[in-house]
Amino acid sequence: MVDHTQALSFGAAAAEYDRFRPRYPEAALRWALAGVAAVPARVVDLGAGTGILTRGVLTLGHEVIPVEPDPGMRAQLDAATPGTTALAGSAEAVPLPDGTADAVLVGQAYHWFDRERAHAELARLLRPGGTFAPIWNIRDERVGWVAELGRIAHLGDSAGNVVEKYVDFGPEFQPIEAGEFEHTTTLTPDDVVALIRTRSYWLTASAEERQRVERGVRELLATHPDLAGRATVELPYRTVVLRARRR
Repeated sequence: MVDHTQALSFGAAAAEYDRFRPRYPEAALRWALAGVAAVPARVVDLGAGTGILTRGVLTLGHEVIPVEPDPGMRAQLDAATPGTTALAGSAEAVPLPDGTADAVLVGQAYHWFDRERAHAELARLLRPGGTFAPIWNIRDERVGWVAELGRIAHLGDSAGNVVEKYVDFGPEFQPIEAGEFEHTTTLTPDDVVALIRTRSYWLTASAEERQRVERGVRELLATHPDLAGRATVELPYRTVVLRARRR
């Protein structure tokens, strides 16, 4: 069951989300779009948020149409992405004609979709042979302190869980291929706390729970032997891409 309260919680922290959430490795975006016939491709960024994925794909030279349901996130996307205006819409109801897209990408949002309805909408949007590829930046919890951060802040799926959870995109799509790409972001301890404040769990938690999470994160940063006394930390990510062609 999709928690719509959490799914639409991010607009309240849109500027911080845009600043502190990690970017997507270029190699991951190129892999997601490999085999798309049109160059430049017309790419729909579905659940586009503040435009982090949109800007990454624009940098590769493609045309991007961002679609996002949250007005706060759309406003941040428009402000941070000159020349681009996000459309109001959801994965289940995209305000674009049939066969619009060579590819549909989704950054950090596929798990919020009503998947059966969204798959039908994706098949409508994509040209035959077009690509659908949801992408996740997931903390690398093979690193001890990162796993502890996830436990304290209720940070959700691991990379392996994502690949195991989503086994197909419905009958209109060919079998899923999976790719994984590693990268790191450099953050101060305060940046790590600010990053946690952009997570749906924190945004929808009570004031008491927010304080508990923040205390735990600050204690981890101050006392863990891999982190204590450091001005910056390297937060490792595993970027998981699931890719399938429309039949």
